Amino acid sequence: MVAQENSPAESVMQFRRFALAVCVIGVLVQLGLTAYYLSMGHKAQPHHLPVGLVTPASKRDAVMNLLSRNDNFKVTDYATADDLVIAIKRRDVYGGVDITASKPHLYVASAAGPAAASLLRATYTGVVQQQTAQTLDQLASQGMTMTVSAAQDLNTPPAVTDVVPLPSDDVNGVSLGFLTQALALGGTIASMGLGRLIPRARRSWRRGLAHVTILIVYAIGSAAVILWSMTWFGVGETADRGEMLGIFSLISLAITASTAGAVALLGPAGALVGAVYFTLGTVISGASILPEFLPAFGRRVGEYLPTGAGVQAVRDDLYFPAAHISGHLTVLGLYAGIGVLIVLITNMLPHAKNTTSEVELDLVERLEGAERREPVSI
Repeated sequence: MVAQENSPAESVMQFRRFALAVCVIGVLVQLGLTAYYLSMGHKAQPHHLPVGLVTPASKRDAVMNLLSRNDNFKVTDYATADDLVIAIKRRDVYGGVDITASKPHLYVASAAGPAAASLLRATYTGVVQQQTAQTLDQLASQGMTMTVSAAQDLNTPPAVTDVVPLPSDDVNGVSLGFLTQALALGGTIASMGLGRLIPRARRSWRRGLAHVTILIVYAIGSAAVILWSMTWFGVGETADRGEMLGIFSLISLAITASTAGAVALLGPAGALVGAVYFTLGTVISGASILPEFLPAFGRRVGEYLPTGAGVQAVRDDLYFPAAHISGHLTVLGLYAGIGVLIVLITNMLPHAKNTTSEVELDLVERLEGAERREPVSI
């Protein structure tokens, strides 16, 4: 007598239950991601955007009252326009205005973020137009006239200087977001693949060292590919190639090593760390939505993820060489270092499977499974 397999009815029911579970999980994931994405970016508003101000004491209170509305701006005073320009090049502020002369002058840095530059331009233009209208109203109420040259002077567009403009090949400033997504996705896939490949060798310090070596080689290789692909589109042509290679390599290693460390601790479920970097981290990285335009949660979490720290380090190195990036590199180094340490330790710890490689274990399990599936006759 041959052992009976599941009946067709039971197989159909199992299939339906599995299909229903997949659909429910897919809908819940989609609902969660939609809510998350919209909460982060559907209504991006500035929160304490750093700006500079050069103004005489007599005008400061009026300007501060205007800029402090709704907490949109965080204002820092500078003695001269040159000081303001230096601060912009260090990315201490996104821009600023000098109102010490007869006509105000706006300074922006579109490379720091087009959204910030656009906001500063719009605010500045609106204030100048408002002041012009007030001047005309005062003249009209007093019955005074104005010369043609004075009218032309009033209607002259306000002066704006883009201290650090975006390159012509990246007019929208979206390249950093694309590069970060590519690094996060590639690093996640590589970590998942290594998580399946590495355990097939016997657990030992050699296996841990081999795992770490592969992660480092992959990080350098992925960074080289990113740099090479950037040249196709003229992005970062003036950047220091050696520095960019090092930064991209560190970003890649931070993503892959931390994901590999999570896999070593949690098993396949640890790969979700990489998925978080790609699906959630890129949104709050500051690449497409500036940190100051994100809600407080997204701003604080984003800067301490490898995607966020990586974006800021790359942006500063590309466009703001005077800026300090040690803090961003420290975050990346911690992710990479802790991940590497976990991989090494978990490979050196004693384990029940330590004496047998998983290739051998798979073979044994397959043979035992085949024996159990053999038909039993009576």
